[in-house]
Amino acid sequence: MTHKLVNVGFGNSVVSRRVVAIISPNAAPIKRLREEAREERRLIDATQGRKTRSVIITDSNHVILSAIQSETIALRFSPDIILSKEEIEEEK
Repeated sequence: MTHKLVNVGFGNSVVSRRVVAIISPNAAPIKRLREEAREERRLIDATQGRKTRSVIITDSNHVILSAIQSETIALRFSPDIILSKEEIEEEK
């Protein structure tokens, strides 16, 4: 059985089948989730000191911070699907 790794920036990868959600970090509930994960030592910072642009939640309840946009990471999960910039903007 092969596991697909998805690049989340700066040479860091996650196993695609373990990811539950990729979300924007701006909402207050996400900020609370991030703090809880930090306190419980479940937070993985893969931003290399840059601004957090997406938060990845795994099935093991780990929270991964990435400096890559959520849309970009989502596209990396499905390389066969090509969306235009207009299609991505319509979803916002």
